[in-house]
Amino acid sequence: MRTGTSSSFDSLYAEVQQFYADHMHLLDAGDGEGWARTFTEDGSFAPPSLPEPVVGRAALAEGVDKAAAALAEAGEVHRHLLGMVSVRPGEDGSLSVRSYAQIIATARGGSPRLHLMCVCDDVLVRVDGELKVRERRVTRDDRRP
Repeated sequence: MRTGTSSSFDSLYAEVQQFYADHMHLLDAGDGEGWARTFTEDGSFAPPSLPEPVVGRAALAEGVDKAAAALAEAGEVHRHLLGMVSVRPGEDGSLSVRSYAQIIATARGGSPRLHLMCVCDDVLVRVDGELKVRERRVTRDDRRP
């Protein structure tokens, strides 16, 4: 736990928060290609719904595109809200980031509801000065790890 902050950590924390805001807006807009570009070329995403991680930008983009099409067909919108973002800088320059993710689902003409509550464990790295997700592991609160 951090007991104090420095202006450099404050700036880093704000950058991480902005990264996640942009990252989740791309996901919620169904922009698979844009969202995939926020990962490293060989980035991996291990959701609890799949037996193996999704690896690489092409596969990441394809997954988002398919999910967006299915949601559109079902007449439902999902919004990903990240909170309780904890950032731990690594000695190698990477960032270990843990956050709580709420996925709010709203059916066309319906009321919003909490669809899922998850924990995201990410490793962020810099590529050409920009933050990128190298690894993401998501666990769901309603399932045993």
